[in-house]
Amino acid sequence: MSYRPRTKWRVLSWQLFTLTVCIGLTGYFSYHTISGRYGLEARTGLLTRSTALEFQSGTLQKAKHRLEREIALLAPEIPDSDIVEEIARQFLGYANPQDRLIQLR
Repeated sequence: MSYRPRTKWRVLSWQLFTLTVCIGLTGYFSYHTISGRYGLEARTGLLTRSTALEFQSGTLQKAKHRLEREIALLAPEIPDSDIVEEIARQFLGYANPQDRLIQLR
């Protein structure tokens, strides 16, 4: 084997090749960091969806508690007088004799 001295062109071409590969890898990873499946844009979308789902979850929890309270009213034991009064006021339109009523025409 004979020793071949490195020429200026050979060193320069190797440096350009290494630089091109590094720039290509940097561009590839930068693109996927922003626009990839798990990138920053996807993260923003997931955070927006998470906020919407948390709001929907809160709404469903409120509805669940309201339904649980209404189911508790169907219990076979004697109902509480406050509950009976609340139902009479809300659904039947009754009023307590001590209430002040204002009629709007």
